[in-house]
Amino acid sequence: MAIEPIRVGLIGAGRNTRERHMPGFDKVPGLEVAAVANRSRASGRAVADQFNIPTVYDNWQELLEDESLNAVCIGTWPNMHRTLTVAALEKGKHVLCEARMSTTAQEARDMLDASRNRPSQTAQIVPSPLTFKVDPLLQKMIGDGYLGELLSVEVQSCSPSFADIDGPMHWRNDRDISGFNILNMGIWYEGMIRWVGRATKVMAMAKVCVPNRRDENGALVQVNIPDQVNVLCEMANGAQAHLRFSTATGLATGNEVWFHGTEGTIRVDNNLNVFAGKRGDTQLTEVPNPDSMQDFWRVEEEFANAIRGTETITRTPFDVGLHYMEWTEAVTRSAQTGQAVALPL
Repeated sequence: MAIEPIRVGLIGAGRNTRERHMPGFDKVPGLEVAAVANRSRASGRAVADQFNIPTVYDNWQELLEDESLNAVCIGTWPNMHRTLTVAALEKGKHVLCEARMSTTAQEARDMLDASRNRPSQTAQIVPSPLTFKVDPLLQKMIGDGYLGELLSVEVQSCSPSFADIDGPMHWRNDRDISGFNILNMGIWYEGMIRWVGRATKVMAMAKVCVPNRRDENGALVQVNIPDQVNVLCEMANGAQAHLRFSTATGLATGNEVWFHGTEGTIRVDNNLNVFAGKRGDTQLTEVPNPDSMQDFWRVEEEFANAIRGTETITRTPFDVGLHYMEWTEAVTRSAQTGQAVALPL
């Protein structure tokens, strides 16, 4: 049986595109990365030379006019995701868009609406791979009732470094580019959705620990995206969740997740090892997690299979992306107002 050819154009070729997507695309039979449009023609040419991409466009508009391309991979900053996704879908192209989905919930809603208006086209958000190793094991344990009734979830992602007072301005510190996204909280919340479902209410407090940084021209600019945030959630399943994120916690222990239920406890440590214990146990013991139980990166294969109609997008469809953007925006709204924010927005 002939394999449907897929010709992909890259719009934005940052590190994740070069280090993850290009090797992934290379493994998909019948798929060719045929064009690139980067921030400049020179940077686009450099990527094309590195990966033997035949065509370089001056801008993304020219790339979308190429009727020989039937798919695009969007690797720009979040502030362009809505514009590029809607335009690509309108041109009849399948879309793989880098995470985070957008800068605001409304932009994500626009993207979802555009994809629903074109159901024959595949629309996928690049998933968080951070917890692939433990996702199936946690889903099985929780789904099989190991915890009993889930009571609470604790997620901590705290840098072991002290506040980088002299660090330069990064695009993730820029509200105009990054929007309501804060640190890596969206990455962890996406994992939490896979394990225990969605939040229905959010309360948050946040702090900007380093209020000024120098931009690429050496000018001192104000930072208004927090580098420390605490989030309380009411979950749809009745549990409560506490998520803590910071880049100003010197000598902290890094990442950690706890699940507490009426009959059991599960802990995930900084190295994604899983430990668990039941009522009556005196300590947690490590839970075997063989390679056969673990998920792995296959984003480009899933995208291609969905285009060819042999697979349904599960990591990550646009409706899940919209939810985590609503949650992300709710965190900022709550932190700014001091009020609880209900979901969906």
